[in-house]
Amino acid sequence: MSAKAISEQTGKEFLYKHICTSAAVQNRFRYAQVTPETDFARLALDHPWLLTERLVVKPDQLIKRRGKLGLVGVNLDLDGVREWLKSRLMREATVGKAKGILKNFLIEPFVAHKQEEEFYVCIYATREGDYVLFHHEGGVDVGDVDAKARKLLIGVDEKISEDLVTKGLLTHVPNDKRKVLASFIVGLFNLYEDLFFTYLEINPLVVTKDGVYVLDMAAKIDATADYICKAKWGDVVFPPPFGREAYPEEAYIADLDAKSGASLKLTLLNPRGRIWTMVAGGGASVVYSDTICDLGGVDELANYGEYSGAPSEQQTYDYAKTILSLMTREKHPDGKVLIIGGSIANFTNVAATFKGIVRAIRDYQVPLKEHEVTIFVRRGGPNYQEGLRVMGEVGKTTGIPIHVFGTETHMTAIVGMALGHRPIPNQPPVAAHTANFLLNSSGSTSTPASSRTASFSGNRNGVESSPAKKAKSGTPNAKAATLFSKETKSIVWGMQTRAVQGMMDFDYVCSRSEPSVAAMVYPFTGDHKQKFYWGHKEILIPVYKNMSDAMKKHPDVDVLISFASLRSAFDSTMETLQYPQIHTIAIIAEGIPEAHTRKIIKAADEKSVTIIGPATVGGIKPGCFKIGNTGGMLDNILASKLYRPGSVAYVSRSGGMSNELNNIISRTTDGVFEGVAIGGDRYPGSVFTDHVLRYQDTPGVKMIVVLGEIGGTEEYKIGQAIKEGRITKPVVCWCIGTCATMFSSEVQFGHAGACANQASETAVAKNNALKEAGAFVPKSFDELGEIIKSVYDDLVAKGIIQPAEEMPPPTVPMDYSWARELGLIRKPASFMTSICDERGQELIYAGMPITEVFKSEIGLGGTLGLLWFQRRLPRYACQFIEMCLMVTADHGPAVSGAHNTIVCARAGKDLISSLTSGLLTIGDRFGGALDAAAKQFSKAFDSGMLPMEFVNKMKKDGKLIMGIGHRVKSINNPDMRVQILKDFVKLNFPSTQLLDYALDVEKITTSKKPNLILNVDGFIGVAFVDLLRTCGGFTRDEADEFVEIGALNGIFVLGRSMGFIGHYLDQKRLKQGLYRHPWDDISYVLPEHMSM
Repeated sequence: MSAKAISEQTGKEFLYKHICTSAAVQNRFRYAQVTPETDFARLALDHPWLLTERLVVKPDQLIKRRGKLGLVGVNLDLDGVREWLKSRLMREATVGKAKGILKNFLIEPFVAHKQEEEFYVCIYATREGDYVLFHHEGGVDVGDVDAKARKLLIGVDEKISEDLVTKGLLTHVPNDKRKVLASFIVGLFNLYEDLFFTYLEINPLVVTKDGVYVLDMAAKIDATADYICKAKWGDVVFPPPFGREAYPEEAYIADLDAKSGASLKLTLLNPRGRIWTMVAGGGASVVYSDTICDLGGVDELANYGEYSGAPSEQQTYDYAKTILSLMTREKHPDGKVLIIGGSIANFTNVAATFKGIVRAIRDYQVPLKEHEVTIFVRRGGPNYQEGLRVMGEVGKTTGIPIHVFGTETHMTAIVGMALGHRPIPNQPPVAAHTANFLLNSSGSTSTPASSRTASFSGNRNGVESSPAKKAKSGTPNAKAATLFSKETKSIVWGMQTRAVQGMMDFDYVCSRSEPSVAAMVYPFTGDHKQKFYWGHKEILIPVYKNMSDAMKKHPDVDVLISFASLRSAFDSTMETLQYPQIHTIAIIAEGIPEAHTRKIIKAADEKSVTIIGPATVGGIKPGCFKIGNTGGMLDNILASKLYRPGSVAYVSRSGGMSNELNNIISRTTDGVFEGVAIGGDRYPGSVFTDHVLRYQDTPGVKMIVVLGEIGGTEEYKIGQAIKEGRITKPVVCWCIGTCATMFSSEVQFGHAGACANQASETAVAKNNALKEAGAFVPKSFDELGEIIKSVYDDLVAKGIIQPAEEMPPPTVPMDYSWARELGLIRKPASFMTSICDERGQELIYAGMPITEVFKSEIGLGGTLGLLWFQRRLPRYACQFIEMCLMVTADHGPAVSGAHNTIVCARAGKDLISSLTSGLLTIGDRFGGALDAAAKQFSKAFDSGMLPMEFVNKMKKDGKLIMGIGHRVKSINNPDMRVQILKDFVKLNFPSTQLLDYALDVEKITTSKKPNLILNVDGFIGVAFVDLLRTCGGFTRDEADEFVEIGALNGIFVLGRSMGFIGHYLDQKRLKQGLYRHPWDDISYVLPEHMSM
């Protein structure tokens, strides 16, 4: 959602900080907040003016007309304020239909003034610009300001001026106050624009000889502009509407939403209610709430919310467990129902999201059964059959009653089942599996002839070229009646390969001669080619870094599909509008600030470009063209017969609901001629009438379906056009959001524009007006399909529509990745891994999530245990590993590995090359004795050989005992590294049999020569064998296998890498030049035969 109300304190803080005006704004930052936790003594210390001035106190909780309700205390001292608050703070109040607790108050200085010094000013956003309302009389008795106030429209991209304000608004203001007010209003409007306000009202605004006082203020800001205004806004807290508490679970979901590219929303209406919902899609979530309320469930409806935009399995799990946690806190005598509903998804992998929900159900199966929860599921879209299967399975395995339905069931039918208004089918019809639609059984690889895609409407000749009906006098001309044809070519902005492949598969089944995507634009790479499939063949589509190059090389393109992010969509769209070849732009991104969208609309109108979106999935013209992911995957394209034109055209706000309309229309009529989802924002680039009038002027369209929604007044224009005779074709229309009038507090639905700011914007009012105008309006969404069928059947009976014979479309091979996702094929993996998995929501080391790794504080040693040994090792084992790394980290610059690293570093090589040079010296002679020592000592010990026998055998075989001997250290000059490790091992290891054996060998070897000690390599090798064998985490075979495969040498390699890197950095820091070995350190020897 975009426009969000802010508290009066926040609004005034913004004004005082950022307004730029010559008017003297008084009482800047002089306000104090009072909550139940407030310490008045501390408050007076922080705000000394509280003790010296007369005061005003009022609740700051988005309550309108506080003065009329007796909720403003005026001209009090601080003691008077405290007394006034005693009967109000934490007390229940009723405002309209809403009841709530008064818990947040604002204290400000009282401003003594005359009635004639009060004024009213308001600025609010509309599609065409921002209106400034001004009335020379303000205060609680201002009355109907819409009728009284003077209005000044500042169009999009236009500038306000003091002269404009004075002439347009201040005609009834005394001359001595005009200059001050003009300057203040100009400063206020500039503040409104700069900080992305959408509504700003001050009543009263008091102007005295001392300056301007802002007494009461109400405001909304465009929350989507946070990325632009963060520095000026700071961290804004958006209070809930009065009468609804702010719950921590709502804040948790809002935080998930902010961190996700998906959309996650949750509003708690009645936490004790028995009807809970978890609905996919912004439009669908409103439809389900409407249906629940229509069937009498308004008082038991616990929540409103939605998840959409392809959330991951983990995100869906987090969302689902929040819902399940809330609904299993209090029992209900009649048990509870959970409605997991949704329309037919366009691109969300239903199975993936359902897996998250299934995980949550398994986690909460005990409380769900205790609270007698029954679950009803209805969903469609990519991989929905697998999603429904796993949902059904979890019902069987947990014993929770779960009723599962697919696209064969009307979207909201499960609400009637859940509320007992309709029977639950025992054996719901099984929808065909995705694969049934896609596998080519004929074996033919040729593209069928295109003749079969003729319109089903009876008027098959010249459908696209028929002249549009002239608009009546005084009616604005509609834009071009035809946006897409079979020859339409597009450019896709963004590396959306899945969407592009979907468009090409659609093109193929529609028997287009060429792909509809001519090129892609992606600024973050250089020019290159991207591979796609055209039926069975692979083709290359050019990708350009610059849009100008794409436009020059593809002059036949007239559509741009923008997958740009909300941050870059504005700039990329404005750039696109510079190219006259572009006639249609689809903007997919959700969350574009409204001010930016209005600038796009203005520029597009000036250039006669049709904008579809923002916040849309796009649109589809069966048999011709589809935008991005519209219509979903091929199984839905084929099931809804979108590969050929029908007779019904529709326009919707919701993308998900547009796909549901595809389903409904295909089941009740001969199919869709064209469908557009204009988007859920308050100001979509094109409006309902733009498309309805196009459909009226298109001969192939015989009837029109409109799915409107709460918020805005565009639907009234359709009714007006019907009354005026501009629209003569049958129009079936339904506005969703009828439940809003039944709620006691305001609810912002999933779409940014789905909120009624006045009675005329409610869905109920619009449905009534459309019915009165002559549109076909059902009683509820449940009846929409029946009304569509009734109108269609009537047109067929009259001969206006002549259904054509159905022809099969060509088959398209299924992508390998999708076939594997559906479980239709299997393929051996290229390689296997068992230590790490990065595919989920968080990284996993040997089964342990990374968050748990840090929470458990297992350290580097524990992490190494997970990745090397696939075990969570005991703490002493982790400590021992870390000690080994510490003692092997370095042994000076003279050893071969460090020497090589230094020489490489001084030769100007990079870190990786220098480190590798040092590591390549590690072997049996340097540092690689850990494995060898472990193997030799283990073999001798395991065979029962006495230490003396072992020494004698090695001598007899002419072999060195690995891990014995040191160039510098001896029995008289012991290696402290070994001593430190020995003390730790003896203290902490359960058993040290092999170490004791090695120390016995050391006694024998040092008796012959004092430097034949058990060195650090040998010690670590034998101690590690003891660790693996006795820590309890490994079998004997597993312990021996780790020694055999070289795990112990890894300790030296990892430890010594730290030292090598240190030497590299040291040489670079010291700026040492190229190393050349000195001559006097080299013995130059002639070949033996020459010296003789």
